[in-house]
Amino acid sequence: MRLFGLIGYPLSHSFSKKYFTEKFTKERIADAAYELFELQDINAFPQLLASQPQLRGLNVTIPHKVNVIPFLGRVEEAATRIGAVNVIKVLSNGQTIGYNSDYFGFQDSLINWFTQLHGEAGREKLFKLKALILGSGGASKAVRTALDDLGIVNHIVSREAANGLTYDQLDASTMAQYPLVINSTPLGMSPHTEAFPPFPYHLAGPNHYFYDLVYNPVETVFMQKGRAQGAATLNGLPMLHLQAEKSWEIWNS
Repeated sequence: MRLFGLIGYPLSHSFSKKYFTEKFTKERIADAAYELFELQDINAFPQLLASQPQLRGLNVTIPHKVNVIPFLGRVEEAATRIGAVNVIKVLSNGQTIGYNSDYFGFQDSLINWFTQLHGEAGREKLFKLKALILGSGGASKAVRTALDDLGIVNHIVSREAANGLTYDQLDASTMAQYPLVINSTPLGMSPHTEAFPPFPYHLAGPNHYFYDLVYNPVETVFMQKGRAQGAATLNGLPMLHLQAEKSWEIWNS
């Protein structure tokens, strides 16, 4: 039996276990199981590997996406640039390789979205846009690296000027130049669904695209405000599914 799982702390609301358990049942994958491994301290990671020799892959969530890196044998190039790992492949000899599937999930979901909106011309249209990334945390690093690799000019927007633009600096001219707006903050995530980034929504219009990495609720206040201005909107659920499938692909490659 091959074992896969999730490390992080706490793990009371795990998307991954439900997703992979249902996947294994639906696709009749009988030789695999998925478990939760709560690690309050990342120093317990080597002991986990030693105690579970059947482990072949792990997902990584808060707070260990960065602090697990020194424990890994190798880290894939995109994950190195991002500075965070959320997928670990465990080889049969015990060697570990770190990846960042958020990078792939975001990139693929963005391209798919524009293809759905604009057909075959979607990719070309996307690559000509400029993007604003709201938030300067860990999620924004994966988003920024993915956009950089697509050749999409982007800027970080946060409350602190040291990280890039501030929300107060966003005027009509900037908004016209940057039609793609990505919320990489957790603002609006359940249970705090009333929260939203302090963004000048009134300056958005039908030429804008609002992408929220939050997937619960299905429509955040950020998305509602964008839609009210005529912007196209997308939540983080397609990215979540795609990054999970990328994990499975990595573990089985």
